[in-house]
Amino acid sequence: MNSSNLKEGIGVGNASAATNRKSVTVMGLGPMGQAMAGVFLESGYAVTVWNRTASKADELVAKGAIRASTVDEALAANELVILSLTGYEVMYAILEPSSANLSGKVLVNLSSDTPEKVRKAAKWLADRGARHVTGGVQVPPSGIGKPGSYTYYSGPREVFEAHRETLEVLTGTDYRGEDPGLAMLYYQIQMDIFWTSMLSYLHALAVANANGITAEQFLPYASSTLSSLPKFVEFYTPRLDEDKHPGDVDRLAMGLASVEHVVHTTEDAGIDATLPAAVLEIFKRGMKNGYAGDSFTSLIEIIKNPVRS
Repeated sequence: MNSSNLKEGIGVGNASAATNRKSVTVMGLGPMGQAMAGVFLESGYAVTVWNRTASKADELVAKGAIRASTVDEALAANELVILSLTGYEVMYAILEPSSANLSGKVLVNLSSDTPEKVRKAAKWLADRGARHVTGGVQVPPSGIGKPGSYTYYSGPREVFEAHRETLEVLTGTDYRGEDPGLAMLYYQIQMDIFWTSMLSYLHALAVANANGITAEQFLPYASSTLSSLPKFVEFYTPRLDEDKHPGDVDRLAMGLASVEHVVHTTEDAGIDATLPAAVLEIFKRGMKNGYAGDSFTSLIEIIKNPVRS
């Protein structure tokens, strides 16, 4: 019997038993799901895959993955099921018709959504006899299986610990706590920093381009500024935890003047000023609320209490 016939004879439901290998199901084969399934295969796992567009599994099947033709088959194949979807609503759409087959399963949902939606999903799965572990992946697909990568996890500790070894095939693990929403909260606040920072880079580059400066020319200076930020975060952290914003090293009034100059430079270059103008508005609200002589970190009070504007 050739290898392809052997694999067909194994079938979806008893693949791991026949090969005596660790096994996992991966559902959702976008770039991230593809990368995860591929790394599991490279690490010797028996991998069952499912995707709504079945052809997305072709390359993985050619590498040794087992294609599940239905959601029920994908669930039946393994206790541990990794979900890599566009959001939690997709999870409901996929799993609700198969609710009767969720009992006893561990679903590690690596999809992005809000912490509150994650908490509701964990309860929905618990009501159907399944256990839910939330994951927030901190690397792009190219980082899966690479040193230095990591993923936030939260949910029942004993469930996480039982499957930690398998999850660490994908990335390092950073367990945040029992609350299923915590991993997603950490993920989203990291994305808050990432997208805001990257958009500010694009804005600065647009102003640079308008003045004849290329991205290559700007690179060392942009990198220098971005690499200096951790020092500022470290310096202000204890002050922020103590709710102290002394104006001993910086003052909001000085920051306001600086941001005004950024806005004017942007306008002079003929570039969209929406982003720095939004920053300027927050600074102005801080001034109106009496923080002129305090550090710019006092603006956290404006951000926390928008009704004070």
